[in-house]
Amino acid sequence: MDLPLIVGISGASGAVYGVRLLEALRAAAVPTHLIISKSATITLKEETSIGTDELRALAEAYYLNTDVGAAVSSGSFRTRGMIIIPCSIRTLSEVAYGTTDNLLSRAADVVLKERRKLVLVVRETPLHHGHLRAMLAATENGAIIAPPVPAFYHRPKTIDDIVNQTVGRCLDLFDIDTDLVKRWRANEAPK
Repeated sequence: MDLPLIVGISGASGAVYGVRLLEALRAAAVPTHLIISKSATITLKEETSIGTDELRALAEAYYLNTDVGAAVSSGSFRTRGMIIIPCSIRTLSEVAYGTTDNLLSRAADVVLKERRKLVLVVRETPLHHGHLRAMLAATENGAIIAPPVPAFYHRPKTIDDIVNQTVGRCLDLFDIDTDLVKRWRANEAPK
């Protein structure tokens, strides 16, 4: 049995990244355990045409963010790691400084203490000193900071092209290969 990937969606702008990630993981037959923050439900409604129930249906399991006793809050529950996409500055700060008063930050803290992979797709700009310090602290704790910075060598034509490239590169960090990434090929013009 494949170990599940925990997917967290916080309230930062960019809910489409979380939706697309869940769709790609479902297509790749990777089991997912989903946590959505209260703010994320608001952002999802504002930015997409997908409802919370439809989003939950993309995951194998779903937990309320208030359920700090859920399976993913224990290190004995084996996972391949966790990705928070998009990741708000608030959630980044909770991860960086060990504040675990909700399931999203608790699950991330467990992933780090168990030395599993945690990817934070921080969606904020511009950044002040405190944001950068929190990113450094999270990295020192073992997290990978992977902001959704678009690449253009593959000549994206749509927003979906940009979203897919970012999601695919995030999945690369977990060695999950999909057809989403247009790979760089030296001395070859992109098509």
